[in-house]
Amino acid sequence: MTAEQVARAAREASNMLQTISSAQKSAVLRRIKQVLSERRGEIVEANRLDKEAAKKEVDAGNLSSSLFKRLDIEGSGGEKYATLLQGVDDVDRIADPIGQVTMARKLDNDLSLYRVVCPVGVCLVIFEARPEVVVNIACLAIKSGNAAILKGGKEATRTNQALAEAIQYAIATTETQEGQTKFPEKAVQVVSTRDEINGLLEMDRYVDIVIPRGSNSLVNYIKNNTRIPVLGHADGICSTYLDESADAAKAVHTVVDAKTSYPAACNSTETLLVHGAVVDTVFVEVAKALLKAGVRLHADERSLAAIEAAGIAQDAAAAALVSKATDGDFGHEYTDLDLAIRVVDSLDQAIDHINALGSKHTDAIITEDRKNADWFMRRVDAAGVYWNASTRFADGFRYGFGTEIGVSTNKTHARGPAGLEGLTIYKYYMFGAGQGSTDYGVGEGKRGFLHEDIPLDDSVRNKFVL
Repeated sequence: MTAEQVARAAREASNMLQTISSAQKSAVLRRIKQVLSERRGEIVEANRLDKEAAKKEVDAGNLSSSLFKRLDIEGSGGEKYATLLQGVDDVDRIADPIGQVTMARKLDNDLSLYRVVCPVGVCLVIFEARPEVVVNIACLAIKSGNAAILKGGKEATRTNQALAEAIQYAIATTETQEGQTKFPEKAVQVVSTRDEINGLLEMDRYVDIVIPRGSNSLVNYIKNNTRIPVLGHADGICSTYLDESADAAKAVHTVVDAKTSYPAACNSTETLLVHGAVVDTVFVEVAKALLKAGVRLHADERSLAAIEAAGIAQDAAAAALVSKATDGDFGHEYTDLDLAIRVVDSLDQAIDHINALGSKHTDAIITEDRKNADWFMRRVDAAGVYWNASTRFADGFRYGFGTEIGVSTNKTHARGPAGLEGLTIYKYYMFGAGQGSTDYGVGEGKRGFLHEDIPLDDSVRNKFVL
Protein backbone atom coordinates (compact mmCIF):
# COMPACT_ATOMS: atom_id res chain seq x y z
CA MET A 1 0.00 0.00 0.00
CA THR A 2 1.11 3.56 -0.66
CA ALA A 3 1.39 6.09 2.16
CA GLU A 4 -1.84 7.71 0.99
CA GLN A 5 -3.67 4.37 0.92
CA VAL A 6 -2.50 3.60 4.47
CA ALA A 7 -3.57 7.05 5.68
CA ARG A 8 -6.96 6.88 3.94
CA ALA A 9 -7.62 3.41 5.37
CA ALA A 10 -6.78 4.75 8.82
CA ARG A 11 -9.17 7.68 8.35
CA GLU A 12 -11.97 5.34 7.29
CA ALA A 13 -11.29 3.16 10.33
CA SER A 14 -11.26 6.24 12.55
CA ASN A 15 -14.67 7.28 11.26
CA MET A 16 -16.07 3.81 11.96
CA LEU A 17 -14.57 3.76 15.45
CA GLN A 18 -16.86 6.63 16.48
CA THR A 19 -19.76 4.15 16.66
CA ILE A 20 -17.93 1.38 18.54
CA SER A 21 -19.19 0.77 22.07
CA SER A 22 -17.10 0.43 25.22
CA ALA A 23 -18.12 -3.23 25.43
CA GLN A 24 -16.74 -3.89 21.95
CA LYS A 25 -13.46 -2.18 22.77
CA SER A 26 -13.14 -4.30 25.89
CA ALA A 27 -13.81 -7.48 23.92
CA VAL A 28 -11.05 -6.60 21.44
CA LEU A 29 -8.58 -5.86 24.22
CA ARG A 30 -9.31 -9.17 25.93
CA ARG A 31 -8.82 -10.96 22.63
CA ILE A 32 -5.50 -9.16 22.07
CA LYS A 33 -4.22 -10.34 25.43
CA GLN A 34 -5.31 -13.89 24.64
CA VAL A 35 -3.53 -13.95 21.27
CA LEU A 36 -0.39 -12.33 22.66
CA SER A 37 -0.30 -15.02 25.36
CA GLU A 38 -0.80 -17.81 22.83
CA ARG A 39 1.91 -16.46 20.51
CA ARG A 40 4.42 -15.61 23.21
CA GLY A 41 6.94 -18.19 22.02
CA GLU A 42 7.10 -16.99 18.42
CA ILE A 43 7.15 -13.33 19.48
CA VAL A 44 10.04 -13.94 21.90
CA GLU A 45 11.87 -15.89 19.18
CA ALA A 46 11.44 -12.98 16.74
CA ASN A 47 12.80 -10.69 19.45
CA ARG A 48 15.79 -12.99 19.97
CA LEU A 49 16.66 -12.76 16.28
CA ASP A 50 16.34 -8.96 16.40
CA LYS A 51 18.63 -8.81 19.43
CA GLU A 52 21.24 -11.00 17.77
CA ALA A 53 21.31 -8.77 14.71
CA ALA A 54 21.31 -5.61 16.84
CA LYS A 55 24.23 -6.84 18.96
CA LYS A 56 26.34 -7.06 15.82
CA GLU A 57 25.41 -3.47 15.00
CA VAL A 58 26.38 -2.35 18.53
CA ASP A 59 29.74 -4.12 18.22
CA ALA A 60 30.29 -2.43 14.85
CA GLY A 61 29.49 0.97 16.35
CA ASN A 62 26.34 1.42 14.23
CA LEU A 63 23.81 1.18 17.08
CA SER A 64 23.93 2.72 20.55
CA SER A 65 23.99 0.50 23.61
CA SER A 66 21.02 2.42 25.04
CA LEU A 67 18.86 1.54 22.02
CA PHE A 68 19.96 -2.08 22.33
CA LYS A 69 18.86 -2.17 25.97
CA ARG A 70 15.40 -0.97 24.98
CA LEU A 71 15.00 -3.74 22.41
CA ASP A 72 14.40 -6.66 24.78
CA ILE A 73 10.73 -7.61 25.12
CA GLU A 74 11.08 -10.53 27.53
CA GLY A 75 13.21 -9.25 30.39
CA SER A 76 14.86 -11.27 33.11
CA GLY A 77 12.65 -14.24 33.91
CA GLY A 78 10.01 -13.03 31.47
CA GLU A 79 8.74 -10.25 33.73
CA LYS A 80 8.83 -7.67 30.93
CA TYR A 81 6.49 -9.72 28.75
CA ALA A 82 4.25 -10.34 31.75
CA THR A 83 4.15 -6.57 32.33
CA LEU A 84 3.21 -6.08 28.67
CA LEU A 85 0.25 -8.44 29.09
CA GLN A 86 -0.70 -6.76 32.37
CA GLY A 87 -0.69 -3.44 30.55
CA VAL A 88 -3.47 -4.71 28.24
CA ASP A 89 -5.59 -5.51 31.29
CA ASP A 90 -4.78 -2.16 32.87
CA VAL A 91 -5.97 -0.28 29.78
CA ASP A 92 -9.11 -2.40 29.64
CA ARG A 93 -9.96 -1.56 33.26
CA ILE A 94 -9.70 2.21 32.81
CA ALA A 95 -13.03 3.94 32.30
CA ASP A 96 -13.71 4.70 28.66
CA PRO A 97 -13.37 8.48 28.30
CA ILE A 98 -15.16 8.73 24.95
CA GLY A 99 -18.59 10.32 25.18
CA GLN A 100 -18.01 11.73 28.66
CA VAL A 101 -19.47 15.22 29.18
CA THR A 102 -17.01 17.66 30.76
CA MET A 103 -19.21 20.76 30.56
CA ALA A 104 -22.97 21.24 30.21
CA ARG A 105 -24.63 24.63 29.90
CA LYS A 106 -28.17 25.86 29.32
CA LEU A 107 -27.87 28.77 26.92
CA ASP A 108 -31.64 29.32 26.81
CA ASN A 109 -34.82 27.33 27.19
CA ASP A 110 -34.56 24.54 24.61
CA LEU A 111 -30.95 25.48 23.76
CA SER A 112 -28.28 23.41 25.51
CA LEU A 113 -24.55 23.02 24.97
CA TYR A 114 -22.36 20.03 25.93
CA ARG A 115 -18.57 19.61 25.71
CA VAL A 116 -17.99 15.94 24.92
CA VAL A 117 -14.75 13.93 24.93
CA CYS A 118 -13.91 12.43 21.54
CA PRO A 119 -10.93 10.71 19.88
CA VAL A 120 -8.19 12.74 18.22
CA GLY A 121 -8.70 10.62 15.09
CA VAL A 122 -5.68 9.14 13.29
CA CYS A 123 -2.39 8.84 15.19
CA LEU A 124 0.93 8.21 13.48
CA VAL A 125 3.40 6.79 16.02
CA ILE A 126 7.09 6.56 15.10
CA PHE A 127 9.44 4.93 17.57
CA GLU A 128 12.91 3.45 17.96
CA ALA A 129 13.50 0.07 19.63
CA ARG A 130 10.96 -0.54 22.47
CA PRO A 131 8.80 -3.05 20.51
CA GLU A 132 6.33 -3.11 23.42
CA VAL A 133 5.21 0.30 22.12
CA VAL A 134 3.31 -1.59 19.40
CA VAL A 135 1.08 -3.13 22.06
CA ASN A 136 0.92 -0.06 24.31
CA ILE A 137 -0.17 2.31 21.55
CA ALA A 138 -2.49 -0.17 19.87
CA CYS A 139 -4.38 -0.80 23.12
CA LEU A 140 -4.58 2.89 24.04
CA ALA A 141 -5.75 3.74 20.52
CA ILE A 142 -8.44 1.05 20.63
CA LYS A 143 -9.65 2.16 24.06
CA SER A 144 -9.80 5.81 23.01
CA GLY A 145 -11.41 5.13 19.62
CA ASN A 146 -8.44 6.23 17.52
CA ALA A 147 -6.89 4.61 14.47
CA ALA A 148 -3.13 4.06 14.78
CA ILE A 149 -0.38 3.83 12.19
CA LEU A 150 2.81 2.45 13.75
CA LYS A 151 6.40 2.59 12.50
CA GLY A 152 9.11 1.02 14.62
CA GLY A 153 12.86 1.06 14.17
CA LYS A 154 14.49 -1.41 11.81
CA GLU A 155 16.37 -2.93 14.77
CA ALA A 156 13.04 -4.42 15.98
CA THR A 157 11.47 -5.27 12.61
CA ARG A 158 10.80 -8.95 13.35
CA THR A 159 9.38 -8.29 16.82
CA ASN A 160 7.21 -5.41 15.64
CA GLN A 161 5.80 -7.50 12.81
CA ALA A 162 5.06 -10.46 15.08
CA LEU A 163 3.27 -8.22 17.58
CA ALA A 164 1.35 -6.40 14.85
CA GLU A 165 0.19 -9.66 13.25
CA ALA A 166 -1.02 -10.90 16.63
CA ILE A 167 -2.98 -7.68 17.25
CA GLN A 168 -4.49 -7.60 13.77
CA TYR A 169 -5.49 -11.27 14.05
CA ALA A 170 -7.09 -10.56 17.43
CA ILE A 171 -9.10 -7.68 15.95
CA ALA A 172 -10.22 -9.75 12.96
CA THR A 173 -11.31 -12.70 15.12
CA THR A 174 -13.17 -10.82 17.85
CA GLU A 175 -16.83 -11.81 17.71
CA THR A 176 -19.31 -9.08 16.81
CA GLN A 177 -22.71 -9.21 18.47
CA GLU A 178 -25.91 -8.72 16.49
CA GLY A 179 -26.60 -5.04 15.87
CA GLN A 180 -22.99 -3.98 16.49
CA THR A 181 -20.74 -2.27 13.96
CA LYS A 182 -17.85 -4.60 13.08
CA PHE A 183 -14.62 -3.39 14.61
CA PRO A 184 -12.53 -1.97 11.72
CA GLU A 185 -9.55 -4.20 10.93
CA LYS A 186 -7.48 -1.22 9.75
CA ALA A 187 -7.74 0.40 13.18
CA VAL A 188 -4.10 -0.64 13.76
CA GLN A 189 -1.63 -0.68 10.87
CA VAL A 190 2.14 -1.14 10.85
CA VAL A 191 4.44 0.27 8.16
CA SER A 192 8.05 -0.74 7.74
CA THR A 193 9.94 1.58 5.40
CA ARG A 194 11.29 5.09 5.80
CA ASP A 195 9.76 6.09 2.46
CA GLU A 196 6.31 5.32 3.84
CA ILE A 197 7.01 7.55 6.85
CA ASN A 198 8.13 10.46 4.67
CA GLY A 199 4.92 10.09 2.72
CA LEU A 200 2.75 9.82 5.81
CA LEU A 201 4.30 12.98 7.29
CA GLU A 202 2.74 14.81 4.32
CA MET A 203 -0.74 13.34 4.93
CA ASP A 204 -2.10 16.14 7.12
CA ARG A 205 -5.44 15.66 5.35
CA TYR A 206 -5.81 12.23 6.98
CA VAL A 207 -3.39 12.09 9.95
CA ASP A 208 -4.28 14.19 13.00
CA ILE A 209 -1.25 13.81 15.27
CA VAL A 210 2.29 12.42 15.11
CA ILE A 211 3.80 10.86 18.23
CA PRO A 212 7.57 10.26 18.03
CA ARG A 213 9.31 8.14 20.65
CA GLY A 214 13.06 8.00 20.33
CA SER A 215 16.20 10.04 20.00
CA ASN A 216 16.57 13.79 19.79
CA SER A 217 17.46 13.48 16.10
CA LEU A 218 14.33 11.45 15.36
CA VAL A 219 12.01 13.90 17.10
CA ASN A 220 13.63 16.94 15.52
CA TYR A 221 13.50 15.33 12.09
CA ILE A 222 9.77 14.74 12.45
CA LYS A 223 9.08 18.23 13.78
CA ASN A 224 10.98 19.74 10.85
CA ASN A 225 9.30 17.62 8.19
CA THR A 226 5.55 17.75 8.83
CA ARG A 227 2.64 20.15 9.15
CA ILE A 228 0.86 17.66 11.43
CA PRO A 229 0.86 18.51 15.17
CA VAL A 230 3.60 16.60 17.04
CA LEU A 231 3.21 15.27 20.60
CA GLY A 232 6.40 14.24 22.35
CA HIS A 233 9.76 15.26 23.73
CA ALA A 234 13.18 15.55 22.13
CA ASP A 235 15.35 15.12 25.24
CA GLY A 236 15.08 13.60 28.69
CA ILE A 237 17.50 15.83 30.58
CA CYS A 238 16.20 15.35 34.12
CA SER A 239 17.84 16.89 37.19
CA THR A 240 17.77 16.13 40.90
CA TYR A 241 18.69 18.91 43.34
CA LEU A 242 20.03 18.23 46.85
CA ASP A 243 18.85 21.20 48.89
CA GLU A 244 20.62 22.44 52.02
CA SER A 245 18.19 20.52 54.27
CA ALA A 246 18.27 17.28 52.25
CA ASP A 247 17.96 14.11 54.31
CA ALA A 248 20.95 11.84 53.56
CA ALA A 249 19.00 8.58 53.52
CA LYS A 250 16.33 10.00 51.21
CA ALA A 251 18.98 11.54 48.98
CA VAL A 252 20.94 8.32 48.60
CA HIS A 253 17.90 6.18 47.84
CA THR A 254 16.19 8.54 45.39
CA VAL A 255 19.32 9.55 43.47
CA VAL A 256 20.64 6.01 43.09
CA ASP A 257 17.21 4.87 41.90
CA ALA A 258 16.87 7.83 39.53
CA LYS A 259 20.23 7.10 37.93
CA THR A 260 20.66 3.34 38.04
CA SER A 261 17.26 1.61 37.91
CA TYR A 262 17.07 2.09 34.12
CA PRO A 263 19.68 4.59 32.89
CA ALA A 264 18.54 4.28 29.25
CA ALA A 265 15.09 5.69 30.09
CA CYS A 266 14.14 9.29 29.35
CA ASN A 267 13.18 9.82 33.01
CA SER A 268 16.60 8.86 34.35
CA THR A 269 18.36 11.70 36.20
CA GLU A 270 21.25 13.07 34.13
CA THR A 271 22.33 16.00 36.33
CA LEU A 272 22.80 16.19 40.09
CA LEU A 273 22.77 19.69 41.55
CA VAL A 274 24.12 20.07 45.08
CA HIS A 275 23.74 22.97 47.51
CA GLY A 276 27.14 24.05 48.76
CA ALA A 277 26.04 23.56 52.37
CA VAL A 278 25.78 19.78 51.90
CA VAL A 279 28.58 19.08 49.44
CA ASP A 280 30.84 17.70 52.18
CA THR A 281 28.10 15.74 53.94
CA VAL A 282 24.98 14.52 52.16
CA PHE A 283 26.59 14.65 48.74
CA VAL A 284 29.53 12.53 49.84
CA GLU A 285 27.12 9.79 50.97
CA VAL A 286 25.29 9.99 47.66
CA ALA A 287 28.53 9.92 45.66
CA LYS A 288 29.75 6.89 47.63
CA ALA A 289 26.54 4.99 46.77
CA LEU A 290 26.70 6.02 43.12
CA LEU A 291 30.30 4.83 42.79
CA LYS A 292 29.36 1.53 44.41
CA ALA A 293 26.65 1.18 41.75
CA GLY A 294 29.21 1.78 38.97
CA VAL A 295 28.08 5.28 38.00
CA ARG A 296 30.62 7.49 36.22
CA LEU A 297 30.65 10.89 37.93
CA HIS A 298 31.38 13.97 35.84
CA ALA A 299 32.06 16.32 38.76
CA ASP A 300 32.61 20.06 38.71
CA GLU A 301 35.53 21.55 40.65
CA ARG A 302 33.78 21.81 44.04
CA SER A 303 32.14 18.39 43.97
CA LEU A 304 35.38 16.83 42.75
CA ALA A 305 37.22 18.40 45.69
CA ALA A 306 34.61 16.98 48.10
CA ILE A 307 35.04 13.48 46.63
CA GLU A 308 38.83 13.70 46.95
CA ALA A 309 38.70 15.10 50.49
CA ALA A 310 36.35 12.31 51.62
CA GLY A 311 38.64 9.65 50.18
CA ILE A 312 35.77 7.70 48.65
CA ALA A 313 37.47 7.19 45.26
CA GLN A 314 40.94 6.10 46.31
CA ASP A 315 40.95 2.57 44.90
CA ALA A 316 41.63 2.23 41.19
CA ALA A 317 38.13 1.04 40.25
CA ALA A 318 36.39 3.98 41.93
CA ALA A 319 38.99 6.50 40.72
CA ALA A 320 38.38 5.42 37.15
CA LEU A 321 34.71 6.40 37.55
CA VAL A 322 35.45 10.03 38.51
CA SER A 323 36.38 12.76 36.06
CA LYS A 324 36.29 16.54 35.91
CA ALA A 325 33.14 17.82 34.25
CA THR A 326 33.18 19.95 31.13
CA ASP A 327 30.54 22.47 30.07
CA GLY A 328 29.26 19.92 27.58
CA ASP A 329 28.40 17.48 30.38
CA PHE A 330 25.57 19.74 31.55
CA GLY A 331 22.45 19.74 29.41
CA HIS A 332 23.51 16.36 28.03
CA GLU A 333 21.37 13.20 27.94
CA TYR A 334 23.65 10.26 28.68
CA THR A 335 21.09 7.41 28.73
CA ASP A 336 23.81 5.44 30.50
CA LEU A 337 25.52 5.13 33.90
CA ASP A 338 26.90 8.68 33.74
CA LEU A 339 25.95 11.65 35.91
CA ALA A 340 26.96 15.31 35.67
CA ILE A 341 27.38 17.03 39.06
CA ARG A 342 27.38 20.77 39.80
CA VAL A 343 27.50 22.60 43.13
CA VAL A 344 25.26 25.66 43.49
CA ASP A 345 25.01 28.31 46.19
CA SER A 346 21.25 28.73 46.36
CA LEU A 347 17.89 27.22 45.49
CA ASP A 348 17.33 29.87 42.84
CA GLN A 349 20.67 29.05 41.22
CA ALA A 350 19.60 25.41 40.97
CA ILE A 351 16.27 26.43 39.45
CA ASP A 352 17.96 28.73 36.94
CA HIS A 353 20.31 25.92 35.91
CA ILE A 354 17.39 23.54 35.32
CA ASN A 355 15.33 26.07 33.39
CA ALA A 356 18.31 26.96 31.22
CA LEU A 357 19.75 23.48 30.52
CA GLY A 358 16.93 21.03 31.28
CA SER A 359 14.45 19.65 28.75
CA LYS A 360 11.19 20.39 30.61
CA HIS A 361 10.71 16.68 31.28
CA THR A 362 10.95 15.85 35.02
CA ASP A 363 13.01 17.39 37.83
CA ALA A 364 13.20 16.67 41.56
CA ILE A 365 14.20 18.40 44.79
CA ILE A 366 15.38 16.53 47.88
CA THR A 367 14.68 18.71 50.90
CA GLU A 368 13.05 18.78 54.33
CA ASP A 369 12.00 22.41 53.81
CA ARG A 370 8.41 22.57 52.57
CA LYS A 371 8.74 26.22 51.56
CA ASN A 372 11.78 25.47 49.41
CA ALA A 373 10.01 22.48 47.85
CA ASP A 374 7.00 24.61 46.97
CA TRP A 375 9.21 27.33 45.47
CA PHE A 376 11.08 24.75 43.39
CA MET A 377 7.90 23.08 42.14
CA ARG A 378 6.29 26.37 41.16
CA ARG A 379 9.32 27.84 39.42
CA VAL A 380 10.83 24.88 37.59
CA ASP A 381 9.39 24.76 34.08
CA ALA A 382 8.90 21.03 33.56
CA ALA A 383 6.09 18.57 32.88
CA GLY A 384 6.84 16.88 36.21
CA VAL A 385 8.24 18.40 39.43
CA TYR A 386 8.85 16.09 42.40
CA TRP A 387 9.60 16.52 46.08
CA ASN A 388 11.65 13.73 47.70
CA ALA A 389 10.91 11.26 44.92
CA SER A 390 12.87 9.71 42.07
CA THR A 391 12.46 11.15 38.57
CA ARG A 392 11.89 7.56 37.43
CA PHE A 393 8.27 7.86 38.57
CA ALA A 394 7.56 9.86 35.39
CA ASP A 395 5.75 7.04 33.64
CA GLY A 396 2.18 6.42 32.54
CA PHE A 397 2.04 2.98 34.20
CA ARG A 398 3.25 4.41 37.53
CA TYR A 399 0.76 7.29 37.23
CA GLY A 400 -2.06 4.78 36.90
CA PHE A 401 -2.71 5.53 33.22
CA GLY A 402 -2.48 1.82 32.37
CA THR A 403 0.29 2.57 29.91
CA GLU A 404 1.35 5.63 27.95
CA ILE A 405 1.67 6.93 24.42
CA GLY A 406 4.82 8.78 25.47
CA VAL A 407 6.02 11.70 27.53
CA SER A 408 5.17 15.14 26.23
CA THR A 409 6.98 18.37 27.08
CA ASN A 410 4.43 20.34 25.06
CA LYS A 411 2.38 23.07 26.69
CA THR A 412 -0.76 22.38 24.70
CA HIS A 413 -3.13 19.41 24.55
CA ALA A 414 -1.10 16.95 26.67
CA ARG A 415 1.89 17.27 28.99
CA GLY A 416 3.99 14.73 30.90
CA PRO A 417 3.27 10.98 30.65
CA ALA A 418 0.30 10.88 28.29
CA GLY A 419 -2.19 8.05 28.54
CA LEU A 420 -5.73 7.90 27.21
CA GLU A 421 -6.26 11.62 27.75
CA GLY A 422 -3.36 12.32 25.39
CA LEU A 423 -5.34 10.61 22.62
CA THR A 424 -8.56 12.50 23.25
CA ILE A 425 -9.85 15.96 22.49
CA TYR A 426 -13.41 17.26 22.64
CA LYS A 427 -16.23 18.55 20.49
CA TYR A 428 -19.30 20.64 21.32
CA TYR A 429 -22.82 19.23 21.00
CA MET A 430 -25.65 21.74 20.77
CA PHE A 431 -29.35 20.91 21.02
CA GLY A 432 -31.84 23.57 19.93
CA ALA A 433 -35.43 24.07 18.83
CA GLY A 434 -34.95 26.01 15.62
CA GLN A 435 -33.23 29.11 17.04
CA GLY A 436 -31.00 31.38 15.00
CA SER A 437 -28.01 33.34 16.29
CA THR A 438 -29.69 36.65 15.38
CA ASP A 439 -32.52 35.86 17.78
CA TYR A 440 -30.14 36.89 20.59
CA GLY A 441 -28.65 40.24 21.41
CA VAL A 442 -29.58 43.67 22.74
CA GLY A 443 -32.65 45.52 21.47
CA GLU A 444 -36.32 45.10 20.80
CA GLY A 445 -37.41 41.53 20.19
CA LYS A 446 -34.00 40.10 21.08
CA ARG A 447 -33.49 37.38 23.65
CA GLY A 448 -30.72 37.22 26.24
CA PHE A 449 -28.68 34.13 27.01
CA LEU A 450 -29.24 32.30 30.30
CA HIS A 451 -25.73 30.75 30.48
CA GLU A 452 -26.75 28.48 33.36
CA ASP A 453 -24.44 25.54 34.12
CA ILE A 454 -26.13 22.16 34.17
CA PRO A 455 -24.89 20.03 37.11
CA LEU A 456 -22.70 17.16 35.96
CA ASP A 457 -24.41 14.27 37.70
CA ASP A 458 -23.92 10.76 36.30
CA SER A 459 -26.90 11.00 33.95
CA VAL A 460 -25.43 14.12 32.33
CA ARG A 461 -21.77 13.08 32.48
CA ASN A 462 -22.50 9.77 30.72
CA LYS A 463 -25.19 11.13 28.39
CA PHE A 464 -23.29 10.28 25.19
CA VAL A 465 -21.32 7.20 26.25
CA LEU A 466 -21.99 4.19 24.01
